[in-house]
Amino acid sequence: MNPPLRFSKLGRQLAAGSGIGELMEDLGRALAEGGDVKMLGGGQPAHIPEIDALWRRRMEEILTSPGCLERVLGNYDPPRGNQRFIEALVGLLRREFGWPIGPEHVAITVGGQTAFFILFNLLAGEMPDGSRRQILLPLMPEYIGYANQGSCEGLFRGMRPRIDRTGEHSFKYGIDFDALEIDESIAAICVSRPTNPSGNVLTDEELSRLSTLAKVHGIPLVIDNAYGAPFPDVIFTGATPLWDEHVILTLSLSKLGLPGTRTGIVIGPPEITAAIAETGSVIGLANPNLGQEIVRPLLESGEILSLARETVRPYYQEKSRAAQGWVREAFADSFDYAVHASEGALFLWLWFPGLPIGSRELYERLKRRGVLVVPGDYFFYGLEEPEGLPHQAGGRADASPGGPWRHRQECLRMTFTMDPASVRAGIAAIADEVRSLSRV
Repeated sequence: MNPPLRFSKLGRQLAAGSGIGELMEDLGRALAEGGDVKMLGGGQPAHIPEIDALWRRRMEEILTSPGCLERVLGNYDPPRGNQRFIEALVGLLRREFGWPIGPEHVAITVGGQTAFFILFNLLAGEMPDGSRRQILLPLMPEYIGYANQGSCEGLFRGMRPRIDRTGEHSFKYGIDFDALEIDESIAAICVSRPTNPSGNVLTDEELSRLSTLAKVHGIPLVIDNAYGAPFPDVIFTGATPLWDEHVILTLSLSKLGLPGTRTGIVIGPPEITAAIAETGSVIGLANPNLGQEIVRPLLESGEILSLARETVRPYYQEKSRAAQGWVREAFADSFDYAVHASEGALFLWLWFPGLPIGSRELYERLKRRGVLVVPGDYFFYGLEEPEGLPHQAGGRADASPGGPWRHRQECLRMTFTMDPASVRAGIAAIADEVRSLSRV
């Protein structure tokens, strides 16, 4: 009998199971097997007819352009990315926003998830002098895909949000700047904008305050722009793109409609992008070429911006409006609930104050009914359990003194990108399940 396989500490960290692994497993199985599954989990972008037609047109152009297909499929690009793609991106950002960047400020990665794995482990963890540094996440809940990316435990320090009840069935998270502490152990500040999972869009003022704090403390501000401006621009409220010499901005082609091409973009200080390119070459040798070639002409012409503003954003904004209407219709006033302000991204974030079971148990109950969502507690990590009540403006106290913070167990994330019938039926099933629990 062979002895049991022994993993390293890093191996255990990566292979021990994770929220993002469970999410992608459910997503992949549901999409592959089909059937009557209401897929309200995952971040799968919708198939927007105009966008799909554009990709088909670009593929035909690649096929008919002499030597283009052969180069895209048969050649390695440099680890930093395709030079023409990078130059087109730099030209667009200089023209539109006046950012003083050059090709040396850009690196391409195998999707945004890879970009963050490299970034977090370049900046934080165990340092050469034996000290340990962390990534500060100033607005929890935050993206599920970060949680297990550290090469060591304790890579993240999460901050509980301010919770403002904005209506009988609505609320919004805000950064609690009074509680924000930055010391020598903080290597960088990181936010997603729009925030995945809640759809919160940090205001220009909030982002400016974070930028100033980062600059004062000599650390980077990392902005995850997977859903944000300038593309794919799935933002339903005003938001100005930000870049500065201490800012690391990440973009992706996934939510534009090209998740299968795995194309992430990092815009940051040259020493950061050089390190990302070098690390990328060690991990994966080179980046996929196809997404860069598909999108390059859209960057050169600027069409990518009008595409985001006039096609992608309105499509998802209407999806969001419809889903919120179905929530109001299905939930009515039969139990206590609140929906986070839907300011961007592809999700609704649902809160059920006083839910008698945890979000993972609710997820399992819904899964047995053929409805896939994501349990909310996966998005609250790097938090220390509070000593007493949560900081919550205008709302109910949802923890007992000295006890755990119940809010993290009372939330679900659902996507509204799938076909309307599935989304509406899934929302009705959520309502039925929560309603039955409220009667117990």
